[in-house]
Amino acid sequence: MSNFAFLAAEFPTVHEAAVEAERQAGVSPTAAAFFAGKTVELAVKWAFRADPGLKLPYQDNISALLHEPSFRGAAGEAVFAKAKFINTLRNRAVHEEKTIRPGDAAGAVKELFHVCFWLARTYARKTKPPEGLAFDASVLARRDETLRKAFAHLKAQQAELDAKNGELTKLLSDRQNLDAELQRLRAEVAAARHAAEATPSTHDYNEAETRDRYIDLLLREAGWALDRPEDIEFRVEGMPNEQGVGFVDYVLWGADGKPLGLVEAKRTRKDARQGQQQAKLYADRLEARYGQRPVIFYSNGYEHWIWDDVRYPPRQIGGFYKRDELELLIQRRTSRRKLAETKLNTKIAGDKRPYQQRAIRAIAKAFEDEGERKALLVMATGSGKTRTVIALVDLLMRAGWAKRVLFLADRVALVNQAAGAFKAQLPDSAPVNLVTERTSEGRVFLSTYPTMMNLIDGRREGKAKFGPGHFDLIVIDEAHRSVYQRYRAIFEYFDSFLVGLTATPKDEIDKNTYSLFDLEDGVPTDAYSLEEAVTDGHLVPPVAISVPLKIVRSGLRYDDLSEEEKDQWDMLEWGEDEIPDTVEAAEVNKRLFNQDTVDQVIAHLMQNGLKVEGGDRPGKTIIFAKNQAHAVYIEARFNAAYPSCWTFRPRRHL
Repeated sequence: MSNFAFLAAEFPTVHEAAVEAERQAGVSPTAAAFFAGKTVELAVKWAFRADPGLKLPYQDNISALLHEPSFRGAAGEAVFAKAKFINTLRNRAVHEEKTIRPGDAAGAVKELFHVCFWLARTYARKTKPPEGLAFDASVLARRDETLRKAFAHLKAQQAELDAKNGELTKLLSDRQNLDAELQRLRAEVAAARHAAEATPSTHDYNEAETRDRYIDLLLREAGWALDRPEDIEFRVEGMPNEQGVGFVDYVLWGADGKPLGLVEAKRTRKDARQGQQQAKLYADRLEARYGQRPVIFYSNGYEHWIWDDVRYPPRQIGGFYKRDELELLIQRRTSRRKLAETKLNTKIAGDKRPYQQRAIRAIAKAFEDEGERKALLVMATGSGKTRTVIALVDLLMRAGWAKRVLFLADRVALVNQAAGAFKAQLPDSAPVNLVTERTSEGRVFLSTYPTMMNLIDGRREGKAKFGPGHFDLIVIDEAHRSVYQRYRAIFEYFDSFLVGLTATPKDEIDKNTYSLFDLEDGVPTDAYSLEEAVTDGHLVPPVAISVPLKIVRSGLRYDDLSEEEKDQWDMLEWGEDEIPDTVEAAEVNKRLFNQDTVDQVIAHLMQNGLKVEGGDRPGKTIIFAKNQAHAVYIEARFNAAYPSCWTFRPRRHL
C-alpha cells in the first residue's frame, strides 16, 4: 500500500509521480529525488491552473511559482519549505548530476507526503485525507532492483518538464476565454479551498525533521561539509546553568581552527528569534576560548537570522554564509575605513555637479553614522543616477565596505547600458553582464531580475553560485514596490546593503516603496528634482507638443476598425460589461492601442521633435504612456519603424 493512495482519485498524475518516488527511494536515491521533484512541480502547476486565487509570477517555472507570494501564503511556511527542499534536491540530482545520499532521498519522499497531503486537503472536491493520516516509513524499505531508473532516462524526463515551461502562462493569459471545463474546475477548487481554510488543520507536518533536514541542506550548499565531530553539537564550558555546559548545534570553523560562525536551531513551531539569547551565550563562550567572536545565526528551518552583534542588530537572511564570506565579515570589523574620511572620485561623479556628491555623502552617512542598510535615491532622468551610483560603489570599495556589487534592472537594454557605464567609469571593478556572461568572475555584476532568480536557484559543484553573503551592495534601478512584489525572493535571499534608484518624483512614490527602504513616507535618503535640475541649468524643461489625431480627440467606433483591429478589440478584457460598440476619447489608450495612432505619433516625433547629431537622431525625449502595456506597445512600433534608434526607452508615468 502506498503512502500516496489518497491522491489517486482526484490527482492521478501527481499520484503516479509520487508513487514512483516512493518506489525508487530504496533503490536509486537519484531517481527518488527526481520523481519527488517532479511530483512537486506537477502539484504546484496543478494548483496554479485550477486555483483562481493564485497569481502567476513573472515566469512559470517551478522556482518562480514556489516563491510567488500568493502560493507561499496559501501553502504556509511549512509546506513552502518542504517543497523548496525537494525542488533543490531534484536540481542537485538531475541538473548538477550530484550523488544523492540515501537519507536525503528518503527524507524527500517523507517531505513529499506532507506537500501532497496539503494539496489534497486544500483542493480535493470529493474525499479529503483524514487529519490523522501519517507517513509509513516501512514502505520505503521494500526493494525491487528492477525499478532502478537509468540516469539518461531521468534527464530526458526533466527535459520534457522544462520544455513545458510557459504553457501555464499561455493557458491562463486570456482568463475571459477559458474553456468551460476549466472554468468549472476553477470554481469548484475555489470553493474547496475556502472550505478547507475555514477549518484549521491538525495534521502533524513533522516540522522538527524538516528543520534539521533543511538547515543541513542549506549549510552544505554554502560549502560546510559537517563531516567532523566538532561541527555538530559542540560542547562549551562555562554556561550559566546547573551543569555549566552547553552544546552548540553547529559551529562553522575557519581554516585556522577558530570559529567563524555558529548556528542555533530552534523548534520549527517556535519563532527563530527565541534562539537569540542562547546563541549569544554560546558566542561568548567560543570567544573566551578561541579569542575570536563568531558571527551568530539562528533558525527554525523556515526563518533564518544573522547577527554580527559587534556592529548590527539581527536581521533575516536567506541562508548561511560561505567560509570566505564569513572570514571577510570578521576581517572588516577592524579593517574597513571611515566613509566620511574617504575622498570621492569626482572624475566619476560630482565634478561641477555638487548634488551628486551630496547624494553619495547622504547614503554614506546613513550607512556609517545611522547604522542603516537601505537607502533610496530620487534623481530626475538625465541628472546622472548611474554615474552617481558608480561613484558610490567606488567609495565603498576603496574604504573596504564592499567587495562585490549587484546592479539589477528590469530590462536587458538597461543592464547593457549600465554595464557599459561601469566599464567606462570604473574598469577596475571588472563588470560582468550576467545576461550574457553567466560564468565570468568580477566585482560588479549586472543582471535582470529573472536572470538573477535563475542564478540563485542554480548550483555549481553542489554549491550555490551566489550565497546569501556574496554581494555587499545591491543597487535597484527604477526601484518601486511592484519590482519588490514580483522579485522579493531576491531581496529576501541576499544579505547586503540596498540602494534604490528612481526618477519618479518623491511626492509620487507610494508609501509602500518608502517602507521597503525603512524610510519615512515622502523622505528619501536624498532627492534631486527636475525643477532643481532645470534651475541649476543641468536639464531643460519639457515642452509639450499637441499632435492633431482624430482618434485621440474623437474616440473609436468598432465599425470603423480594420478586421485585425476588430480582432484585437474582441480579445480585450472588458470585464463583466458587454463589449461596447464605441470607446470615448478619454478611454482610447486605456482600452485599445491603435497601431495607426501610435505610428502617427512616432512619425510626428521623428519629424518635429528634438534632433541631435546633425539632425540624424532624435534627442532625449520622454513619451508618457497610459500604462505599462501601452509603453511596451509603443516601444515595439518604434523599434519596427526605426531599428537603428536602439536607445528608445519608454517609461510609464507613475
